[in-house]
Amino acid sequence: MVQTQESPVKIMSAGQNEKTKEMLQQLKVVTVIGSGTMGNGICHVFAQHGFEVHMMDIKQEALDKAVSTISKNMDRQVAKSSLSEEAKKEALSRITTYTDMAAAVKDADVVVEAATENIDLKIKIFQELDRLCPEHTILATNTSSISITRIGSYTKRPGKVIGMHFMNPVPVMRLVEIINGYATDNAVTQLIHDLSAYLGKVPCVVADYPGFISNRILMPLINEAILALQEGVAGVEEIDTIMKLGMAHPMGPLQLADFIGLDTCYSIMHVLHMGFGNQKYAPATLLANMVQAGYLGVKSGEGFYKYTVGSKDLVVSERFDTKKWK
Repeated sequence: MVQTQESPVKIMSAGQNEKTKEMLQQLKVVTVIGSGTMGNGICHVFAQHGFEVHMMDIKQEALDKAVSTISKNMDRQVAKSSLSEEAKKEALSRITTYTDMAAAVKDADVVVEAATENIDLKIKIFQELDRLCPEHTILATNTSSISITRIGSYTKRPGKVIGMHFMNPVPVMRLVEIINGYATDNAVTQLIHDLSAYLGKVPCVVADYPGFISNRILMPLINEAILALQEGVAGVEEIDTIMKLGMAHPMGPLQLADFIGLDTCYSIMHVLHMGFGNQKYAPATLLANMVQAGYLGVKSGEGFYKYTVGSKDLVVSERFDTKKWK
């Protein structure tokens, strides 16, 4: 382990065994692969809790944008008095950006991969990480649906490969879904569980099946809402309103799909469909068509709703705005 700085992890729970305590206290450097929405959120949380964070992406412009996003999100915390200005400056000073993976991971104790939800890309990244990282490094992935066992099988350290699925937005959402691959060591699971708790999250450990728990339940719900829209059962606003007011969901399934990204929803449904071999998980044709056409939700400016920079109004896309009554 790197000895150049003291680990930020000092407060341990009484229930931790000595081995876990020792491992936690040795964690100093966390590398995050990917600087998008999830990647920069993960960097934010680790930096805020005292870790030296190495944020790696292939483009410096993406990294600069991510650091700016983290700074703005911390400004919101400062405005709410949940973070001091001094703590913000200290947290930002702990983040170093890299475009070279070897440099980003050479001192890493934990790597969290947060790249696009694409199995071929993740396998390529993990093969590189396995080759470049120190022997002790734990390799975690933020995948929301792809098999941890499969990813780990492409490395020489499957026992140190684990799922660490944060929720969006990472600084706000408390859940971390921890996924054990078939070969994941129990000590690694315990360490990631306790590390998540140290970050102020609520860790839940699940087994490695397609979609795990979160997306095995959530994505079919979203897909069913899209099918209902596709079949003309109800409009966008009606579907979301029924689920918000009738089921006490804070956000309707179609708005949530826009927020997640329709391309991500499609990818997860494809993983479920292929993994279970059950037609009930087949992505809705409307979802596939929207992704193919580039209507991806918030990230593209339009999905089931239309998004305008600077506006918080929820406006149904003209493609679905067919209401004839007031």
